[in-house]
Amino acid sequence: MKKYTLYATMGAGFESVVAKELQSLGYQTRTENGRVFFEGDQSDIVKTNLWLRTADRIKILLIEFKATSFEELYDQVYDYSWATLLPVDAQFPVKGRSVRSKLHSEPDVQSITKKAIVDKMIDQYHRRGFLPETGSYYPLDVHIYKDVVRLSLDTTGDSLFKRGYRVEHGGAPLKENFAAGLLRLTPYDGSHPIIDPMTGSGTLAIEAALIAKNIAPGSWRKFAFDNFDWFDQEAHYLALEEAKTKVKILEAPIWASDIDQSILEVAKLNAHNAGVLQDIRFKQVAVKDFATDLENGIIIANPPYGKRLKDKESANKLYEEMGNIFRPMTSFNQYYLTAAPEFEKYFGRKATKKRKLFNGNLRVDFYQYWVNKR
Repeated sequence: MKKYTLYATMGAGFESVVAKELQSLGYQTRTENGRVFFEGDQSDIVKTNLWLRTADRIKILLIEFKATSFEELYDQVYDYSWATLLPVDAQFPVKGRSVRSKLHSEPDVQSITKKAIVDKMIDQYHRRGFLPETGSYYPLDVHIYKDVVRLSLDTTGDSLFKRGYRVEHGGAPLKENFAAGLLRLTPYDGSHPIIDPMTGSGTLAIEAALIAKNIAPGSWRKFAFDNFDWFDQEAHYLALEEAKTKVKILEAPIWASDIDQSILEVAKLNAHNAGVLQDIRFKQVAVKDFATDLENGIIIANPPYGKRLKDKESANKLYEEMGNIFRPMTSFNQYYLTAAPEFEKYFGRKATKKRKLFNGNLRVDFYQYWVNKR
């Protein structure tokens, strides 16, 4: 089967996390900013889309070349045999980005790339005038960095964070792959208890359950490759059937609580859709009233940030309550994601480690409190 140069894309700061995931699936990797490269065939395209918890997309690198003029860009794109990739009726939108390059006009980069592909396909398919673009969807991406052009095909479609289990959005929930990325920055593997005391719509607890039970995060959705006419459609079905055989029984408790009963109902619905409702103990309780007899586990939370002044005051009060309740729980590694720069002050303890991340466009810190090993 044909081998491809593939790469996963991800949010800033998660390159090493995605690389480790790919390595655990058996791939040799090479990392750049925002990309992790690996080799694979169609079965690997299916496998990585199905199993990667922390990536955004899987793309096929089609061609790579240097171009400092639009003539070079056109000629190099035209030279590729597009009829081997795109059927005559393919819909092929071209997204473009250019960074620190002579060809800096992104609309021009997109339109000239598109024109070169259209002209080549018209020649290869012996058409006159136009292509119908009424068939299957082949999302193309042209990216230029320091005059090096990369043209790729997106095999994923909707970003991998769109697992398909979350039908209700309570407030501003974490994206599923971001939540999984946070969990991958902890030692969590399902063998110890985990607690999310401000669970919101339940994303952290659900992603924890999927990790603990070894459930493939792409189990509920379709991918762009499902509609590629040259793709082995049985490969996806076979990978799903194999994934079902790898599901494990939950070893350790997963607790998820929140002060708001209505949002807990949303979390329960999401957990039900993910097939893990019976694996998570949901409870309505305020942080100040939280208590547990669990030990030797992980606490992870995404508390409110308090952007407005009034909200900021209540957020700081919440951080104080968190410190009062969770600081004494010394057998737990603790992890808190917030954009509040004074979190440590109100929590009452300096973090063991602080990691800078971006939740969308928002700069946040992941405060990590590790159990003191003796």
